[in-house]
Amino acid sequence: MRITHYLYNAFLVEDGDIRVAIDPGQYFYLFDFRSLIPEEKWPAITHIVITHGDPDHHWQSDRVAEASGAPVVCGTELTKTENGQTLVIDPRGKELTSWVPFENLHPMDVGDSIELGNVSFEAVRAVHGPIEVSLLGFRIRKVPGPGERTGLGAMGFKITIGDKSILNLGDSILMPDWDGLSPDVLMIPIGGLGQNTWTMDVEDALQAVDRIDPEIVIPCHYNVPFLWKRKIAVADDHKFKRGVEALGKRCSILGAGDVLSI
Repeated sequence: MRITHYLYNAFLVEDGDIRVAIDPGQYFYLFDFRSLIPEEKWPAITHIVITHGDPDHHWQSDRVAEASGAPVVCGTELTKTENGQTLVIDPRGKELTSWVPFENLHPMDVGDSIELGNVSFEAVRAVHGPIEVSLLGFRIRKVPGPGERTGLGAMGFKITIGDKSILNLGDSILMPDWDGLSPDVLMIPIGGLGQNTWTMDVEDALQAVDRIDPEIVIPCHYNVPFLWKRKIAVADDHKFKRGVEALGKRCSILGAGDVLSI
């Protein structure tokens, strides 16, 4: 199995003929607006996972689905039913004003599981924290909730391929529900700002690692570019790695395009 990280929470998991794309979002930095998962990878993708509706996670998902014909797994709250049709929040739409159909869609609630083409998915509770960004001297803060696009449909997913399992928690704060999930690989955000802002920070993520009991940990969603800022969601990944190793686990720090083989 090969796991490639494309910054933020974008991953491509490859095992034989299986290609699982997690959060095929958009890169946002100065004039570099491109797909996190490269377009040449899209046609071969066999499954798509969307952890929530923020642009860095969802921006390219419909395009990847169209190019690949792959089934799409997401949280139920990322969808709505209208005239008997299930719709997904528009990946590039403004707030909650537009919704679009996906051809092969599988919305899931916490505890649901489904098998799609030799890959099984289990929905795991995740809660997106408030986001806070400083722009032009102003501090912008948005709290997820009814009527808000921020963090819409937040859900974690445990993905099992053959005898290996991967748990991706999206942009979640620390949850007590995760005890003993024991995946082979845990993808966990560490770029929170403390006090449950945005996601887990390093300290909360280490608590989650201890509870979840994975074999390998990949930190994500930290030190990423945004508009003219070189880094937002700043975190010390080496401090996190030392903490993970103190728990007797393996930690793999992956930059943009780096690959972990297991």
